[in-house]
Amino acid sequence: MSRLYHKSYQWCEVANVFKYMKLRLIPQAWWRMYRLQRHKGRVLKRLSPLFFLVSFVTVLLLNSLTPAIAQEAAPSESIPQPPRQEIRGVWMTNNDFDTLKNRAKVQDAMNQLRRLNFNTIYPVVWNSGYVMYPSAIAKGAGIQPFVLRGSDGHDILADLIAQAHRQNLLAIPWFEFGFMAPPTSELALNHPDWLTQKRDRSETSISAAGEVAWLNPFHPKVQQFITDLVLEIVTQYDVDGIQFDDHMSLPYEFGYDKYTVALYSQETKNNPPANAQDAAWMRWRADKITAFMVQLNQAVKARKPNVIFSVSPNYYDFAYKFQLQDWLSWVQQNIVDELIVQVYRPNLASFTTTISRPEIQQVQQIIPTGIGIMAGSQKGSVSMQQISSQVRAAQERGLGVAFFYYQSLWNSAPEPAKHRQATFQTLFLTPALRARARIELPLNTTSAQEP
Repeated sequence: MSRLYHKSYQWCEVANVFKYMKLRLIPQAWWRMYRLQRHKGRVLKRLSPLFFLVSFVTVLLLNSLTPAIAQEAAPSESIPQPPRQEIRGVWMTNNDFDTLKNRAKVQDAMNQLRRLNFNTIYPVVWNSGYVMYPSAIAKGAGIQPFVLRGSDGHDILADLIAQAHRQNLLAIPWFEFGFMAPPTSELALNHPDWLTQKRDRSETSISAAGEVAWLNPFHPKVQQFITDLVLEIVTQYDVDGIQFDDHMSLPYEFGYDKYTVALYSQETKNNPPANAQDAAWMRWRADKITAFMVQLNQAVKARKPNVIFSVSPNYYDFAYKFQLQDWLSWVQQNIVDELIVQVYRPNLASFTTTISRPEIQQVQQIIPTGIGIMAGSQKGSVSMQQISSQVRAAQERGLGVAFFYYQSLWNSAPEPAKHRQATFQTLFLTPALRARARIELPLNTTSAQEP
C-alpha cells in the first residue's frame, strides 16, 4: 500500500507541475490565437504530449538529485575501508624443537595460543644452512645429508600448519638465516664460490648465532638457490605467507669477492672503494639486494598471489647502515605485506623511542605493522613486567607485536606459567583473527632517503 500511495502522490505532483508549466511557459500570443482560431486547436493537442513529457522528466530528475547530493556530501560512507589487521605473533625456533617434533605438544601449544588470543605463528624453516622439512632442493644441492622429522616420522612443518589452521592461526614459515650460514655447514663447504668476503679476504663475521659466513646475495646461483627453497615451501605447503628477517641482508664490510668486484667494475667502470662505508658503494649493494627481493616477491606471488610476504628487520638506520637492508624501499615498492621491526631492548624509554620512529609510523599507515619483543633467550629470561610494559607501549601506538620465542613465553620463564598466561590474557582481551587472503592497501610511494 505504501508503494502504491507513493506512486499516486508522484502522479499528482506531475499534474501540478504540468499546470504550473502550462500557465508560465506558454506564450500569451498562443492563447489569443487559440481563442481566435479554435479550429486550429489541433496544434496545442499535438504539443501537449511534449509538455507532459518534459514535466514528467523534470519530476524524475528532481527526485533523483537528493541521493546523488547525499553521496557526494559523504563519500566515506559509500566506500568501505578494509580493516587493519593486528599482529599477535610468536616465533617458533630451533629452541622449540622439543615441542615442534611432538604432535601432542604442538596441539597443546596451538590450543594455548588460540585461547590467549594470539593469531600468528612464525615457525623456522631455514637455519644454519639447513632446512627444517623434507626438501628436494636441499638434497639436490648436496647440502643436507639428513631429513628432520617428527617423533613418529611425520612432516613437522605440515603437521604444525594443519594444527595452527584448526585453531584459526596463520602459519607463516620463517626463513631465519637468510644469506647467513655457518662456515662448517655443507652449504659453505660444498659451495665456496657462493660465499662473499671482506676486503681483507676473510669470509666470516660474528653474529648472535656465532661465527657465520655469508652467501653472496649478488651471485645468480645463490639467488636461484634461495628462490628455489622459498618456492618449494610456498608450493608444497598450505602456508599463509613466508617471512624474511634481518639476515636477508649483508654486513657492509662484505662484497669484496671476485664476482662482486667484477660486477661492480663492469657497471660503474670503477673498482669498489677501499672504504666499505662509501655512500655510493653502499647504495649499489643495497639496491642489488632490493632488486633481488623484488624478483623473489614476484616469483612467490606468481605461485600464490594471496600469501603474505612478511619482513622482520632491525630499525631502519641500523638495517641500512650496518646490513645494507633498505627495507623502507621494499615497502615503498609494494613488495612487503606486513612488517615486524625487531626491538629487543630491556630499557622501556629506549624501546619506546625506537618504536616511535617516523618510518614505523609511515609504514603502519600502509600495511599491518608490529614490533618484535624479546620474551626470553638462552642467555637469560625476561620478566613479565618488562614484556607487559613493552606490549602496552606498542598497543598505544596502534602497533601489533610478535614474541621471540615460543618456549620463553611461559615454559622457560622466571614466573610460573599460569601467572604469565594470565598476564597475556589481560594484554589480548579479545580475539583478533586475521584474514588468510591478502588485503590490498594503497601505497604512497616516495623515494628512499639515504640514512
